[in-house]
Parts: sequence; structure tokens; C-alpha cells
Amino acid sequence: MTSMSMCFLMGSSALVRLFLILYGQWQDTHMEVRYTDIDYIVFSDAASLMASNSSPFGRTTYRYSPLLAFLLIPNSFLHPLWGKFIFSVADLLVGYLLYSILKMRAVPERLCLYSVVAWLFNPFTFTIGTRGNCEPIVCAMILWIIMCLMNGNLKQAAFWYGLVVHFRIYPIIYSLSIVLTLDAHNFRANQKPLLHSWSYDNKPNISEKSPTRETISLWNAYRNLVTDRCVRIRQMITKERIIFGLFSCTVFCFWTGLFYYLYGWEFLNEALLYHLTRTDPRHNFSIYFYDIYLRHEHGFSLVERLLSFLPQLMVQPFLVFSFAGDLPFCLFLQTVAFVAFNKVITAQYFVWFFCLLPLILPWTTMKLRWTGLLCICLWVAAQIHWLMWGYLLEFKGMNVFIELWLASIFFLAANTWVMVVIMKHHKFLPLFVDSKSTAEKKID
Repeated sequence: MTSMSMCFLMGSSALVRLFLILYGQWQDTHMEVRYTDIDYIVFSDAASLMASNSSPFGRTTYRYSPLLAFLLIPNSFLHPLWGKFIFSVADLLVGYLLYSILKMRAVPERLCLYSVVAWLFNPFTFTIGTRGNCEPIVCAMILWIIMCLMNGNLKQAAFWYGLVVHFRIYPIIYSLSIVLTLDAHNFRANQKPLLHSWSYDNKPNISEKSPTRETISLWNAYRNLVTDRCVRIRQMITKERIIFGLFSCTVFCFWTGLFYYLYGWEFLNEALLYHLTRTDPRHNFSIYFYDIYLRHEHGFSLVERLLSFLPQLMVQPFLVFSFAGDLPFCLFLQTVAFVAFNKVITAQYFVWFFCLLPLILPWTTMKLRWTGLLCICLWVAAQIHWLMWGYLLEFKGMNVFIELWLASIFFLAANTWVMVVIMKHHKFLPLFVDSKSTAEKKID
């Protein structure tokens, strides 16, 4: 009965994705607004160039790893929908990995299935892959890394982490969280670590203070926490952390070096460096877009380009040092904050944190009625409000830049408020059991 329930969810969600892929072909032909993402056309063109032994970067605006173009080479000779099916399969794989991770933490079957539904039947997620975006592949790799760590497969986790950072640079923000999680007291290489399992009274131990109540609003607590962490940096050098760091860096450098050898500086500039200094004058969800639009013709200095990362650099350390023990929750918060304060925000970026949302749902005290529903409605309303102005600007040619920028500010406020509400209702529980604490309790 259990496996049949999950099979039903996977099968029905697969049918939804198949229908959307076929429907997308019809909409592209008959409607003003295309269903297929423009990025998919870019991917396909780059794959076609690679198939003809040319550089994929010959396609303007292709700014991804050549591995992506390689995966889509069959688009040129098999069928143009090949890539969409690959991305949708990865989308379904994300659902299966979410289910597996939750079962490893002994989450009850019904709660497990409800959590997975938040991914499989989320309209924001199943449209991304079927429109031809590659983000489901990245999400699957990130979840596989978490699963490898939970199984004690350190080198395998390091391999996939190095690969995913090469494939899509943004997971680099997870490096410190993962390293802090690999504590000598709870993680040993080649040994399956003990996991904190779900329970009806999931409350942190008295010795494991939940930062959700104490460090969110108190600057002094944050400062003391950071100071304490800095003192402990000298104790951070462990065998497991060295192995993970060296192995993941080696994998990243191998793929980066290989493609630099094949495609030269063009690869480094388009696939990696571009994302550090990117300034996109086109309208998007980011609050920076209007300033960039106004000043784009005059150009930006390197310092100005990098200063936009300042809010992220301020928020990320706080989240990492506060929540790293609860790894899935920490990664979720990091991703939401990274996207909210990014210089460029498109709808595909939301998938980055949606793939982590089911991993934290079993540990929330938030009820769907009414707090959860309010969060959903506010977030969706903020996005629809922005899309309305975006449509008037792009398709009707109306001068609504100010209104669109205000909508971006409202969207940032909505993201921030929802994130704070989630933090306040989360039951902080470390992913791994502290073996030192466990041993002391046995002695007592």
C-alpha cells in the first residue's frame, strides 16, 4: 500500500508533465505568449553547435557549462523535445529523492507523501522542466549530495558537489554549511552517521538551543555566536572536512580545466565570471533591475558590480552559523535569501528553494490554516502583481517601469516576511546525532 501510494504520485505527476510538454508544442504555435522558455532555444542551439564540433558559446547568451549542451545534443538528430523529457525525468527524480530522504529520517508515510506533493504537484516546479529549463537537474544533484552525506558517502558527496558547482555556480553558497555539518563528533568518513529522526514531540534537546527564537532579532546574540564560531575555526580542521574540500575542488577544477582547454577564455568568461559581474537591464523580479536599466548605457565599475553582493554577504553568514546543524533547513534559508537579494531574479530561481521545502515541512509547527495559507497567498499575490506590470511593459509597450520596480520591492518584502515566519515556526533539529553527547549520556 505504501509503495503503491508513492507509485501513484509519481505516475500521475509524470502524466501531468507529459501533457504539458505536448501542450507546450501547441501553445508555441497558436498563442502570442510562448510556453517554451527562451533558454531552451539557447540550449538547443548550443547543443547543435557542439554536435557540429563547434563551441557552444558561439550561441549568444549561452552562459552555462558545456555539459548541458552535451546532454541536449540528441535535440539535433533525435527530437527537439529530447531536452524537455530529460529535464522532466530529473524533475520526477527530485520527487523520489525527497521521499527517500524523508523516509531515512523516519517521517510517517502520510506526512512524507504530503511533503513530496509540495514538489511533484507544485505548478511552479512542474512547469519549469516542461518549459525546457535545466534547474531540475541541479536540484536532483543537490538532493543526492544530502542523501550521500546521510549515508556517510563523503567522497561521493564531494564528487557531486564539485560537479554541481561547475554545472551551476550558485551552490557554492552551500560550501560552508556542509563543512560545518561535517563535525568530528557526528560524522566519520566511511561510516553511516546517526540521524535525528522525526517524532511527534520533535523538540530540540536542552543542550541543542534552537536559534530560531534567540538569534533572529538580537544583534548581540548574533555577534556572540559569530565570535564563538571564529574561536572554533582552529578546531574545524578535520580529516572529513579536508577530504570533502580537496575532492570537491579537484572535481570542479577538472571539469573547469577541461573546458578551458577546449574552449579557452570564452568558456571562463561566459560560464563562470559573467555571473559574478552580471548586470541585466531587462525587467526581472530583482529590486536592482530599475537602477541597472537606468545606468546600463553608462556602464558599471567592477566595484559597483560587486557591491550588489553585499546584502547577500551579510545575510549568508548569519544563516550558516545559526542553522548549519539542521542542514536541509539551513540550505533552504540560504537559497531563499540568496534568490531574494540577487541582482537578477527569474521564475526558474524559485525552483532552487522549492526542492528543499519538502525536507523542512515535517518539522514545522505552522498550520496550513491560516498561517500557511496566508504565506502562500501573499507570496503568490506578490508574484502575480509583478507579472501584471511585466505583461503591460513587455507585451503592451506601456511605460510602467516605476510600478514594476515598486512591485519588485513588494515581492522582496513578501519573500522576507514568509522566510521569517517559516523560521519562527520551525523545530530546529540537527541532521546528525552528536556522538560525543550520546556517549556522555550513556556514561551518566
